[in-house]
Amino acid sequence: MLRNDVMSALQQYDAAGARRALQALANEFPDDDALVYFGPIVNALEGRSTAPFGRHEAALQACQALSHEVQPAVARAFPGQSGATWLAPLWAELAGRAAALPFRADHADAHAAPLFLLAGRWAEASEAISCIASWRRIPAPLCWMTEARYRLDGLDAAWPLLVELAWLSPSRFDQLLSRLDDACVNRLRRAFDTSFDGAGDIDDLAWFPAWVLTDKTGLARLFRLAEPSRQNGPERAAKVMLGLLSLERQGRHHELLETRRELQALNGALYAAYMKTR
Repeated sequence: MLRNDVMSALQQYDAAGARRALQALANEFPDDDALVYFGPIVNALEGRSTAPFGRHEAALQACQALSHEVQPAVARAFPGQSGATWLAPLWAELAGRAAALPFRADHADAHAAPLFLLAGRWAEASEAISCIASWRRIPAPLCWMTEARYRLDGLDAAWPLLVELAWLSPSRFDQLLSRLDDACVNRLRRAFDTSFDGAGDIDDLAWFPAWVLTDKTGLARLFRLAEPSRQNGPERAAKVMLGLLSLERQGRHHELLETRRELQALNGALYAAYMKTR
């Protein structure tokens, strides 16, 4: 009953009520295991604020406290997805407090955008990212915008940004795929990991967009919307693949053979995957 009193107050975000219920539980059962995880949650409720952050370091400190101290406790108190739902208003408050802080690559997590994402406020995250100069050329905001676009409009809308992210930052691309957990992309990723004969490290994922086009030719219309990035080998290979698909439709065999040789020179494993489907 005493535990339920604490939970009831927490569910209503009633800091004073939660503190009273927690104290009653501690007085009656000082060795109760629930005190370990109820305590940080009640502390977080009592520490809520809307005062803007004046420094990136202060925002980072607040984010780390919520992530490292409160979030694990919430996961124990609230089962399943209900924990993330309960935390959403607290993340949104931190985002609001960080709204005036400019983007800094060395303090990226202090920006409002990733905090809005944690709160499930996709439109507000997108708006915050759009205010970052050249966001599409910087790994962190590009990753944030890709997630926001996916959550708002689905996979088709996100594909061009996913492609750019793979070229720009394979490691962030990998992390984002885990968060999105999209069934279609997961199937492609598993097939890529199994069949692509690359270097065997995370940078292989930069070749993922070009590899996808060797089999899923229908995605070409979406991949063409990806904007130029670093002009590296994986990006050039994807552009070559798009050119090959166009030449195949037009039946331009001489140019097709030349372009296939170009693909082979860029990456033998990718060329082998392409030829396997031809």
